[in-house]
Amino acid sequence: MNIENEQNKEKLLADIEKLIAYGREESTINPALLAYLSVEDLINTKAKLLERVGTLSEEDKAWLEQFKTYE
Repeated sequence: MNIENEQNKEKLLADIEKLIAYGREESTINPALLAYLSVEDLINTKAKLLERVGTLSEEDKAWLEQFKTYE
């Protein structure tokens, strides 16, 4: 895996870990297990977590904005 892909994967793992743990003392899944997923799998996982924004408070939505990327 090249350096850019590795950096992207590390960023995605950090984002997913924060999304999973949000509002809890600990995450509900061991984020280390996510390291075995491909970058594409991680992108899809992050997207699914962000889809749930519709049921969150305005404060939660503002917090989640930090994870969105714009092209």
